[in-house]
Amino acid sequence: MSVIYVALPLALLLSLAAVAAFIWSVHDGQLDDMETPAIRMLQEQSPPLKEQREK
Repeated sequence: MSVIYVALPLALLLSLAAVAAFIWSVHDGQLDDMETPAIRMLQEQSPPLKEQREK
């Protein structure tokens, strides 16, 4: 029973930290664009500058 006195506040603290991190990321704009990263993978990239100079 005494484990509950330690585990419950610890669980509440961790859950509050997770909620705070989620709110911070939403407020910071990290979850605004959900389509571009998926499309960016399909786009062809230009070669690095080092390879362009060698040609």
